[in-house]
Amino acid sequence: MAIAEDYPIEIEPVDIAPYRQGNTGIDYAWTFDSGRPGPHVMVNAVIHGNELCGAVAVDFLFREKVRPKTGKLTLVFCNVAAYLSFDPARPSASRYVDEDMNRVWTADVLDGPRQSTELARARELRPLIDTVDQLLDLHSMQHATAPLSLAGLTRQGLALARAVGVPELVVCDEGHKAGRRLRDYGDFGIDGHGRAALLVECGQHWERSSVDVAMASTLRFLRLFDIVDDAFLARHLPAAPPQPQEIVRVTEAVTIVSDRFEFAQPFIGLEVLEKAGTPIAKDGDRAIVSPYDRCILIMPSRRLSKGNTAVRLGRFVG
Repeated sequence: MAIAEDYPIEIEPVDIAPYRQGNTGIDYAWTFDSGRPGPHVMVNAVIHGNELCGAVAVDFLFREKVRPKTGKLTLVFCNVAAYLSFDPARPSASRYVDEDMNRVWTADVLDGPRQSTELARARELRPLIDTVDQLLDLHSMQHATAPLSLAGLTRQGLALARAVGVPELVVCDEGHKAGRRLRDYGDFGIDGHGRAALLVECGQHWERSSVDVAMASTLRFLRLFDIVDDAFLARHLPAAPPQPQEIVRVTEAVTIVSDRFEFAQPFIGLEVLEKAGTPIAKDGDRAIVSPYDRCILIMPSRRLSKGNTAVRLGRFVG
């Protein structure tokens, strides 16, 4: 078993070559129409090429020939160029080719002059995504912590996270200063809109348990919209109900402003700092401390370069 960046690689990348042709006019993008009224739902995998669990879950849906009972189902392998570059000797290098594909989802960027491998793919997928009503975006994390949902700040995003029911932790956050995520693209980011999107961080990038979370999230998401048969769900979902969820609201995303950023401790995420004023990091001459009691750290990053989000600070709200 390969070891990468202190974590074993427990997942084999699935072969997505059989899905290249698609049936939408877009490579690696498929839409199945039941012919009956219902929402258009989409499951998206590998917006980052080193996040393998989503590809395993979408491949499973293809292999099981899952087709919608109502509405439409779209399955997408997103950043294919990055995914196909995955090398277990340098697994993080396949996160993207030119730029983070989950920071480009605004009209200004998509319609702008900038060119990159990721932007070209986003522009190709955009007309299809514009027709989607409910979207599940499967991701994974740098550190081996408990999985979590990123529901955004919209009521429909939080409602979707609660209806899916897993993972146990739901984080309501604004996003990144470096750019907008797919979860917040267009109508998905408008509070109270009928279209909703949910991003699930299923676990550490290469741990086997991230596949279990991706599968459970995907099947429970599809069940909400009457996509799959009850008998199929009974075969593939745990019989026990999920644990009650906890809701965290992010109050601040710490964006790095200097070339000298260093965490006060080797944080990996979900640490709860019991007292306000607890040191978190130094960013140049600026001290970053917990702003309130029981501050939870969300997804501290290893990519500690200027302009990136270092960590998000959250408060338990329910």
